[in-house]
Amino acid sequence: MTPPATPRAPLRVLICDDNDILRAALAEVVGAQPDLILAGSAANADEAIRLATARRPHVVVLDVRFPGGGPYTAEQILRAVPGARILAFSAYGDHGPRNEMAAAGVAGYLVKGVTNAGLLAEVRALGAEALKATPCAADGGAGA
Repeated sequence: MTPPATPRAPLRVLICDDNDILRAALAEVVGAQPDLILAGSAANADEAIRLATARRPHVVVLDVRFPGGGPYTAEQILRAVPGARILAFSAYGDHGPRNEMAAAGVAGYLVKGVTNAGLLAEVRALGAEALKATPCAADGGAGA
């Protein structure tokens, strides 16, 4: 007999983009999902790092050309929240930004214009990786 599925805690998602309209739209899309919780939204590196440290997201959607530096922000968030997965979100699909973000430890890369379904699928996939890598992340981390 297979045991009943246990409900999994919602994935916490942090949105980081300097475009107010895009940031609000992404926050709305994430917030409408029953399995996702909006952990916050940030318009610059300092705000993103502060929110990530305080709210310990599973997934961070991060603009590649983020004020304060996308790669810098990614590195700082991964230091503060080692189990997090970062999804780079960019208007540019060429190899330069992809390689730069990969070197900073980013787990995924999407070009802006992707459908909401495509974005959410990637967020969920990266969130599942975060949960497998650090089971205590579901509870906010061991030190939270």
